[in-house]
Amino acid sequence: MTGPTTGPLVEAVEASAYTVPTDGPEADGTLAWDSTTIVLARVRAGGGTGLGWTYGPAACASVIGDRLAPVVRGRAALDIPAAWQAMVRAVRNDGRQGVAGYALSAVDVALWDLKARLLDLPLHRLIGAAREEVPVYGSGGFTTYDDRALTRQLTHWTQERRISRVKIKIGESWGANPGRDLERMRLARQVVGEGVELFVDVNGGYTVKQAVRVMGEAAGLDVRWLEEPVSSDDLDGLREVRAVVSPEVTAGEYGGDLTYFRRMCQAGAVDCLQADVSRCGGISEWLRVAAVAASYGLQLSGHCAPHLHAHAAAAVPNLRHLEWFHDHARIETMFFDGVLDPDDGLLRLRPDAPGHGLSLRGADAEPYRVG
Repeated sequence: MTGPTTGPLVEAVEASAYTVPTDGPEADGTLAWDSTTIVLARVRAGGGTGLGWTYGPAACASVIGDRLAPVVRGRAALDIPAAWQAMVRAVRNDGRQGVAGYALSAVDVALWDLKARLLDLPLHRLIGAAREEVPVYGSGGFTTYDDRALTRQLTHWTQERRISRVKIKIGESWGANPGRDLERMRLARQVVGEGVELFVDVNGGYTVKQAVRVMGEAAGLDVRWLEEPVSSDDLDGLREVRAVVSPEVTAGEYGGDLTYFRRMCQAGAVDCLQADVSRCGGISEWLRVAAVAASYGLQLSGHCAPHLHAHAAAAVPNLRHLEWFHDHARIETMFFDGVLDPDDGLLRLRPDAPGHGLSLRGADAEPYRVG
């Protein structure tokens, strides 16, 4: 099916959900979980199929089928902005933040992947590349890990993968155990040595003064990155912490639209802005977020879902890095052919694979299907 001047039209939009148990108990400062759900979106047009995904409730699949598919079907597959705008309007009364925004993000990525495949281009070439390699940092270090598990993961990243940046979770039990937080930071520094950048993520578990106190006690550990020391909704609190502590303060992973990120930048709340392609509105919005960050002299870091971000990140001049998050990297490796290798702390994009280069191994994913 094609239009008279617009090229192939979208014929189908499909969604499916899969829940994968974690490989051990996991928690951060403010949440615990034992599984992760990935929701896939497929968009078909002109004999090609684009694949996108998000990490969120299985209900995202229903939003794709009920709300988004009807407004995307029949549109020109190459005209992504028109489809994106139609999706945003379709979920107005459902609330863009949260499930509807996650679903929209998955379809947007699928549209970008489809367009690049129809044009036989790697996705970063379609967008316009700023680089061929994307830096990553190893991320996990859950508060449920004992010393042995934490040491094993940090050693894998730094010695086997040769990743020179690592992040662990602190703020255990909403900041109720700062002593253990400090012990784990000390252990992490001991394991990785002086040549590796150490990042910590509180997931909003501290108060302002608690964050300042803990970072003061950790001053000798050369922590470089302090993620969500307080709630990302507390812009004043983020700014207060940022003014006092030595590590760079960052937040933004929960942002669902452009104005969220503009407010965070305007408030002077962060040293580096975070955004998540799977939540903020897909690649379309993530690229615009990068421009907002640049207008404030800030770099952008991609939150989680490393393969979802890789090609968009390669197109962003003010990129800092991507998060090689344990759960998502594990699922993406389990489900997809064409995954990238973070050896030496870099994802090297393949010049000969159209789209984002990933394809679903359906037989491997099917046992985990929930919708």
